[in-house]
Amino acid sequence: MNEELKNTLLRALHAGADQLKKYFDGTFEIKSKERLNDLVTEVDKKSETAIIDVIQDEYPDHFILSEEVGEISTDSNYKWIIDPIDGTVNFAHGIPICCVSIGVELDGKLLMGAVFNPFMNELFFAEKGKGAFLNNKPLKISDNKSVKTACLVTGFPYRWVEVGKDPIKVFERFIRMGLPVRRLGSAAIDLCWVAAGRFDGFWEYNLNPWDIAAGYLIIEEAGGKVTNFNGDPYSVYDKQTLATNGKIHEEMLKVINE
Repeated sequence: MNEELKNTLLRALHAGADQLKKYFDGTFEIKSKERLNDLVTEVDKKSETAIIDVIQDEYPDHFILSEEVGEISTDSNYKWIIDPIDGTVNFAHGIPICCVSIGVELDGKLLMGAVFNPFMNELFFAEKGKGAFLNNKPLKISDNKSVKTACLVTGFPYRWVEVGKDPIKVFERFIRMGLPVRRLGSAAIDLCWVAAGRFDGFWEYNLNPWDIAAGYLIIEEAGGKVTNFNGDPYSVYDKQTLATNGKIHEEMLKVINE
């Protein structure tokens, strides 16, 4: 079953990515959602349709949670969590730091996750208990043991009022330590790059399950650690995300919660 599931996951991932490649640097409709600059394009919807078509062709009874259509609810123990374009603002501006992200839950636990940036030809994949991979090569988090020498990445929420705290103050604390902090514009890629050892840590407020489901499993399977800002065990339905190589996790929690 798992091999069939993996094959369907990868086919769905490529089907979505084909839409990104087809329309990248082209002309397509762009709209704002509830907030200015929280964008959706017609390509998000085309990618989502292509992904869901592949999944439902093989597993018509599976539950689907996707960014644009919301829930396609069933009684299945399997749930597909889909972001048809993570990094839509980048995509809309012709910036090739964007991807398709798909996670698969079984009984509420992440079983598989895959993230594909077709513009860099980087396909990240993880299966619970079987490790994480970039283009079929094993991934491993960084060995950095100190925040003082860390390279970090973050993002900022569109809905600041719902956060309850000022993310800029946390960002300021890290940069006042003299740390390099990047903002790529795609949480899924941020997480995968922590898993690949390119970054030592990532934090962000107010992410959605589709932003993080696949990347969360990829980090854990690469040997990293993901919690909320209290340090509690993580759920993709949390609204606070800290993902690190595990070695600087407690230090980052202290800075975030000062």
